[in-house]
Amino acid sequence: MNYWLIKSEPFKYSWDQMVADKSTYWDGVRSYAARIFLKEMKVGDICLFYHSNEGLEIVGLTIVEKEHYQDPTTDDDRWVAVDVKAIKPLNRPITLKELKADDLLKEMRFVRQSRLSVAPVTKDEFDRIMTITETTL
Repeated sequence: MNYWLIKSEPFKYSWDQMVADKSTYWDGVRSYAARIFLKEMKVGDICLFYHSNEGLEIVGLTIVEKEHYQDPTTDDDRWVAVDVKAIKPLNRPITLKELKADDLLKEMRFVRQSRLSVAPVTKDEFDRIMTITETTL
């Protein structure tokens, strides 16, 4: 199993909407680096759901239900989507400020490359976030 972080602006698609929908396709990613990461996702991988621009915090957990396929929002076959399902909210959100203050988490790929909308997360990083937020799978 691998771990990922997926980002969404809450006014476009929030955690609350993710929970209401139960599952969705993760589309609209137009970054070449993020596209590579979407293609690496496997069924059963866990994704941290991050609110960007507003909130700036990781708020929940999702699981990959379907591996990459043609993004249904474009005819351009370079772009892909994956299906994700809401698992649960974190017991408390963890802010970007907290991530940057933590010796391990400040090195997270998405912290260092803030423009990435999809990024890998190491098991150690994931476990640290679960500990800080007092969340279990």
